[in-house]
Amino acid sequence: MEEEIRTNDNPLGTAPLLPLITRFAIPAIISMLVGALYNITDQIFIGHVVGMLGNAATNVVFPTVTFTTGISMLFGVGTASNFSINQGAGNIEEARKYVHTGITGAAAAGLITGLVLFVFRSDIVVLGGASHGGDVYPLAVSYLSITAFGMPFYLFSNASSYIIRSDRSPTYSMICMGTGAVLNVFLDWLFMYPMGLGLEGAAAATAISQFTGAVLTVLYYPRFRSFRISLRELGISYSHMMDSMEAGIPNFVNHMLMMTTALVLNNVLETYGAHSIYGPDIPLAVSGIAQKLNMIMVSFAVGIGQGCQPIWGYNLGAKRYDRVKSTYWRAFAAAFAIGVVFFICLQCFPREIISIFGTGSELYYQFAILYLRIYMMLVFFQNIQPVTIIYFSATGNHRQGLLVSLSRQGLFLIPLLLILPKFFGIYGVFYASPISDLMAFVMSVSMVLVSFRNFDRMEQNDKIGTDDKQI
Repeated sequence: MEEEIRTNDNPLGTAPLLPLITRFAIPAIISMLVGALYNITDQIFIGHVVGMLGNAATNVVFPTVTFTTGISMLFGVGTASNFSINQGAGNIEEARKYVHTGITGAAAAGLITGLVLFVFRSDIVVLGGASHGGDVYPLAVSYLSITAFGMPFYLFSNASSYIIRSDRSPTYSMICMGTGAVLNVFLDWLFMYPMGLGLEGAAAATAISQFTGAVLTVLYYPRFRSFRISLRELGISYSHMMDSMEAGIPNFVNHMLMMTTALVLNNVLETYGAHSIYGPDIPLAVSGIAQKLNMIMVSFAVGIGQGCQPIWGYNLGAKRYDRVKSTYWRAFAAAFAIGVVFFICLQCFPREIISIFGTGSELYYQFAILYLRIYMMLVFFQNIQPVTIIYFSATGNHRQGLLVSLSRQGLFLIPLLLILPKFFGIYGVFYASPISDLMAFVMSVSMVLVSFRNFDRMEQNDKIGTDDKQI
């Protein structure tokens, strides 16, 4: 009875949308930015202490972070979506089963992921674009050998952040991630400057910080708000796991494509860079920095989407389709505006931005300025795709979400990265991204408009059904 009352009073279905979105989205954005800071902080310290080769090494390893994030979203987003939808529909017992299964699945996936990254670290580094015998290879292997130990904790805490946010505790989720990020900054400084541990020190700082964030996450579960989390009930229900993974697949596929894109991009840049005046190392180093900058921008969009996810899911379950649609357009406007701000900064201050990550030759700056201005020319369009993916996942439209996930990287960017450099050399890489951003934007918005028309039909059918019962 107490759980029913709690569900009926849920502000997700009654509170004014703008304050509600702000309340959930801001902590989610901060959590995403904090997650990005793990890598960006390392990149900045490594760039100043180790230099350009250190930046190139972290770029080679960066796809492993994208891979781990994708696995965490496969469990976290799917669990949170089903949890929210069942709460909105009043199916509390089902919501409980999804959460217990999601926690267990994330913990198991984290252990497996960390083990795979450590065992195959040499092969992964080569796959990431570092050549055997090159200057970048030993640095990248050393870095991944240590960060692999932090990946299980990062995966678990990131997956849990979605569940905790759906339990109406976005601030606590933010605190978990924020504590780890602040600790990472301090440990980066401690290990790299006073202790002189170099690249290995940055890797150790990241792993320790990720472990701390996971501990704080675990401490939340005994205080779960919606219902009690029981250790005896933790385990994997096959049907609930499959449902959650189906809901999380669009986000997972998007991150796997991001990882694949990074791998293709690194190898294309190394190949065509070696035949240009820039050589192979400058493009690798600059691309790594650009990926981190892009990660900051996308973190805003993903954070907005994550903040809206429980609102979308709950109101879909409660058949409040007007609130679902209004929430999407507010998320769209916020993500687009943030993209415009990033566009202005990248066009006006590319040299100043690239200098934050360390110094280099004049040739290095020449390539970096061109890369940031052209490759990220239409970033304001790019922000709409992650918001739309989360929207489709939260509303149970998994096929549409999967198609949007495939759009930018899979359907457009990877083919263009392979085709354009054959005609334009390394400069062909620059134009692949803005073309992909525009095409994915058009596809995302078109599919959302179709889903809105479906909601209109569902709402009309509900009204007809209500009228028939009254007659």
